[in-house]
Amino acid sequence: MVIKVLGSAAGGGFPQWNCNGRNSSDVRQGAAGLSPRTQASVAVSADGRQWVLLNATPDLRQQINDTPELYPTPEGGPRNSPIKAVVLTNGDIDAVAGLLSLREGQPFTIYGSARVLDVLASNNIFNVLDPKLVKRVTMELGKPFAVEGPSGPVGITVEAFSVPGKVALYLEDEKAGTDFGTQEGDTVGLKLTETASGRHFFYIPGCLKLDDALRARLAGAPLLFFDGTLYTNDEMIAQGLLNKTGDRMGHMNMSGRSGSVETLGPLNIGRKIFIHINNSNPALREGSPQRAAVEGAGWEVAYDGMEVRV
Repeated sequence: MVIKVLGSAAGGGFPQWNCNGRNSSDVRQGAAGLSPRTQASVAVSADGRQWVLLNATPDLRQQINDTPELYPTPEGGPRNSPIKAVVLTNGDIDAVAGLLSLREGQPFTIYGSARVLDVLASNNIFNVLDPKLVKRVTMELGKPFAVEGPSGPVGITVEAFSVPGKVALYLEDEKAGTDFGTQEGDTVGLKLTETASGRHFFYIPGCLKLDDALRARLAGAPLLFFDGTLYTNDEMIAQGLLNKTGDRMGHMNMSGRSGSVETLGPLNIGRKIFIHINNSNPALREGSPQRAAVEGAGWEVAYDGMEVRV
């Protein structure tokens, strides 16, 4: 199974269009040790020909153009695509807006939780994806299913499961209390398995905390892509970028006693890769103390174009 990192940044990308924080300013100036990143998504294939996208970001057109494996094939006729399905982990803008770039009469399948598919159904703009060509299939949490494209199974099985998180920002209901109306299915993780071999990995780009159920699920995993949004819970406040903590945004921080580095450390995970990294995160800087700390704990920091084989 081949995994291509199409984008590794959190919402807004890196640099973010309106951000003049240190990281964004320096990457625009070409500072050493910093690389631009598009918004987080990966493409997965069991055979190198049929591809499944995990989330569809606003940067998807650029990501496809940067990834030859996702080009139309010469033998496929005037219009064709190796993208056979998109699996959604939440309803955030940086997870679903790229679906609009997949219009133009191309058949594929969209998979999402009932909560996320309800978001698409409630906004008529997504009807640009002709329902006669683009099927929407509800993922039942905890029940594995074979991913299917227009011509049948693509050789990958997915199991979606609920993780602690938060409803998308534009759907928040402040009258609902501190969880802003969050319900099961607003944020999910994915276990992806190559059907023929049984090789698998986990993709969890958004997670608020490690609870007992998630801890048990991830113990001994061979490969994990995990939420790397912030290094510290208050870094966006400290940098004057946004008056919100990571907790408020629904994201775990890398560092600290309750952070992902320490809490996931004892779970004997084979390979751990941070993805969905915010422009404020100092671990974006190669050679920084923060990058050294996460790498010293056995983590990698994803970058656009990274390829992993399972």
